Amino acid sequence: MRSSLSCQSPQIPCERKITPMKATTIFALCLSFAAVGYSQTVTRPPATFADYTVDSSLDACVDFHTYACATWEKAHPIPADRSSFGTGTLVYEWNQAVLRDIVDGAGKGDHAPGSADQKIGDYYEACLDEAAVEKQGLSALQPELDRIAALKSRRDLPALLAHEHRITSNLLAGTDSGATTAVFGVGSTPDFDNAQLVVAAIDQGGLGLPDREYYFRDDAKSKALRDGYVALIRKTLKLAGESETKAAADAKVVLAIETELARGSMEIVKRRDPANLNHKMSLAELGKLTPSFDWSAYFAGLRMPKPDHYLVFSLDYLRGFNALLVKRPLSDWKTYLRWNLLNLSDENLPLAFRQANFDFYGKALSGRKEMRPRWKVCSDATDRDLGELIGRVYVTRAFPPASKEKMLRLVHALEQAFGEEITSLDWMSEATKQQAHVKLAAILDKIGYPDKWRDYSALTVDRNHAIRNAYQAGLVAVDYDLAKVGKPRDRTQWGMTPPTVNAYYSGSDNTINFPAGILQPPFFDPDADDALNFGAVGAVIGHELTHGFDDQGRKFDGEGNLRDWWTAEDAKKFEERTRCIKDEYGSFVAVDDVKLNGELTLGENTADNGGLRIALRALHDVLKAEGKESESINGLTADQRFFLAFAHVWCGARSPEALRMMAQTNPHSPSAFRINGTVSNMPEFRAAFGCKPGQPMVRDPACATW
Repeated sequence: MRSSLSCQSPQIPCERKITPMKATTIFALCLSFAAVGYSQTVTRPPATFADYTVDSSLDACVDFHTYACATWEKAHPIPADRSSFGTGTLVYEWNQAVLRDIVDGAGKGDHAPGSADQKIGDYYEACLDEAAVEKQGLSALQPELDRIAALKSRRDLPALLAHEHRITSNLLAGTDSGATTAVFGVGSTPDFDNAQLVVAAIDQGGLGLPDREYYFRDDAKSKALRDGYVALIRKTLKLAGESETKAAADAKVVLAIETELARGSMEIVKRRDPANLNHKMSLAELGKLTPSFDWSAYFAGLRMPKPDHYLVFSLDYLRGFNALLVKRPLSDWKTYLRWNLLNLSDENLPLAFRQANFDFYGKALSGRKEMRPRWKVCSDATDRDLGELIGRVYVTRAFPPASKEKMLRLVHALEQAFGEEITSLDWMSEATKQQAHVKLAAILDKIGYPDKWRDYSALTVDRNHAIRNAYQAGLVAVDYDLAKVGKPRDRTQWGMTPPTVNAYYSGSDNTINFPAGILQPPFFDPDADDALNFGAVGAVIGHELTHGFDDQGRKFDGEGNLRDWWTAEDAKKFEERTRCIKDEYGSFVAVDDVKLNGELTLGENTADNGGLRIALRALHDVLKAEGKESESINGLTADQRFFLAFAHVWCGARSPEALRMMAQTNPHSPSAFRINGTVSNMPEFRAAFGCKPGQPMVRDPACATW
């Protein structure tokens, strides 16, 4: 189980809905580079909130988000090719510029076949060559479409599905497509009850809309989105050669199948609890659960080692799939698989396909006005599929050893402060405190990039075939992931590439992970004063640490096992405290009549509140040790600079369409609520800005867990 700092935030691109096949990755041997000659031509983003003025006409105690961010947001409207834009978008854009410089350099050179530079350069150039994509049309995809058309019976479906999963697994992070792998996904994961052992997990999937509820809501907006989705399917199938009449009929078939798959899918809030996913089954038991699907044939096609057992995340989903498999004729499944493949492959299809996809996913669903420039799509794809090849070059540019050393000192300061927080809690018993300290001490800190770099020698890249490269990357990624099954867990492996502007906590590994991509100004500036760094990246560190002790993370012990180490009384007190946070954020209106889901966002909101509190405690510890408790810079106290730095990294705006989707599907709160919801619970904020009882930024009673 993994919780990230931000998904679909104004500044941080997120992973799409994922199956275990996408959720896990492996990193191994090093590769050599000949990249030292690349030019460094990009400019870093502004370092701190001091580069922008607060709106002094407003009262920080009434709306701190607007006070701190209005000037910045006015100067940075949402670009036409985005549904949101925030401070961190500048970091993301800077990282993309660095990546572009790297891939451009590799693409222009004459490199030895199989070298890192050849793979990076040829992958990017093939993707960038839109003329070749247009000329090839569906020819590169045709063998896969023919494979689907050649299905003779349901007995052939498991092997075909395994093949489709192997080639499309990496495409789930596509720019516009909201699809998941066909029907379900399979991947490696540490066992919930014995985290030292890696087993295979089977998860629900198969949908093209963002969540199961999109298939069942009956309000006008939801109905319009479903109509738009059907229109996309119809247009895509027509572009792929079907007649207007057949495409219209087939679009209805796809929606009907996906609706039935959605009916059996576990609700998004229920999925937050790992206990609801922990169903161990043998191969024989899997066969009894879905007697019409040959799992042995599927696993043989997937080329997966035999696990000790399988984790089935959603029993009802597989039961529903089995019933649907029997109910629907083979022709319907061919239609569904054809659509799923086209949707997942959209990124490397001719412009007409991409435009149709964008009109729904980009415009209707997200509120974007224009497609992203092709070079951005391709640099993202290169990072997605060759992340640790390109990441090795990226960190030489963007994350020197001195930055890693300073970041480690910050992490250790936060961990010390968290330990102090645990000790000082007046509502927790000594027995639970002791176990909490054990878990905290066991957390592995991963900063910047892997200690062992992944080996991409199995991946071949052809400069003339973008879609084949993407499929080949999928094959290699799945083989790499599934090779872990049956082996001991390796906590040093990463789930994000080095240039990623994000961070995450893994409950099964008990690790906190900060890619070099997020460790740039204004999140982290090695030259900034302590108040700025603790308010920005310190809050990020505290956020991820707190995930290990939020309403779901607390259910894992220090070894990563799903084990209850709390006394019953302490667990009850904790739940009472988190109920306050759930109710607070559940009262916030995201857009129109759509409120935030307090249960869905509980873990992230708990992490925001606990993380900021711990970061401030760590700052005070450092200032006290240095004798700088009363230091003022530019007329601002350390606490004021701390809170302004925190707000600044979350400044940003989002389209109404994106806000609606976020409120319905995302475990993170929109930025304004991440800022105001958190600081309103902190007495230190009230003191720093002289807030009075009754003002909006003074919540009474305040919510606090950690």
